[in-house]
Amino acid sequence: MNIFDLRLETERLLLRPPSAADFEAFAQFTADAEAMRHLGGVQAPSVAWRSLAALVGSWQLQGFSMFSVIEKRSGQWIGRVGPWQPHGWPGTEVGWSIARAHWGQGYAPEAAAATIDWAFAQLGWSEVIHTIAADNANSKAVAAKLGSAYLRQARLPEPLQEHEVEVWGQSRAQWQARR
Repeated sequence: MNIFDLRLETERLLLRPPSAADFEAFAQFTADAEAMRHLGGVQAPSVAWRSLAALVGSWQLQGFSMFSVIEKRSGQWIGRVGPWQPHGWPGTEVGWSIARAHWGQGYAPEAAAATIDWAFAQLGWSEVIHTIAADNANSKAVAAKLGSAYLRQARLPEPLQEHEVEVWGQSRAQWQARR
């Protein structure tokens, strides 16, 4: 199966590898200062393009990356959620970023749960982590809803080495016990 044909579904969401068709919504998301506050800041369209290309390239290089999150009802791109482990990353992460217009609707934990299931089953991960800025209360709430707990402090790899993050997470056994 071609990895770009992969689809995960939840009650309200379709998760699929990102594509060039997502760029306009992705660029709008990365231009939102509040949505990007804990993700390195606002990105110009040219930088957003490279960020999207990095997600697509990670699918090719590693066989996984964040999924584009599509709201089934509207067909609209509403975020990116899923496995993420660039070179030097502090662990096997499932992360989430939802467009601000869709915050507070439970989309991040819904999509993250589906991708955690997939990462443990298909990628064979033994642990899943979430790298979270200390002042990001919303992401800590999502992590807690998923059953994750604070594990340790870490620094991200270059060029993000100035960013110390909290690492939240859980083992496969802990996840499966909750499911």
